[in-house]
Amino acid sequence: MHKRSSTRRPSDLNQLAAAIVDVATDEDAPESTPVDDGKDPAAVALGRKGGRKGSKARAAKLTPERRKEIAKQAAAARWSRQTEAERGNR
Repeated sequence: MHKRSSTRRPSDLNQLAAAIVDVATDEDAPESTPVDDGKDPAAVALGRKGGRKGSKARAAKLTPERRKEIAKQAAAARWSRQTEAERGNR
């Protein structure tokens, strides 16, 4: 029995067709080049590093009273989005 390939096929039909032709003609698929999204990789890494620390530092700084206020505001916001009909069905 033929062993299945572990590589994923592209979801775009044109790319899938090109991949099928490459496999059928025994051509190697071109290596994927990184997409330039206009962002500096060093800045992205630095921002992510700070972002990962930020939520923990903020949570550690909050007092229990402030956490309770934030939780009450969030609950009020969730309940305010419901219509009267939705509240009556529960």
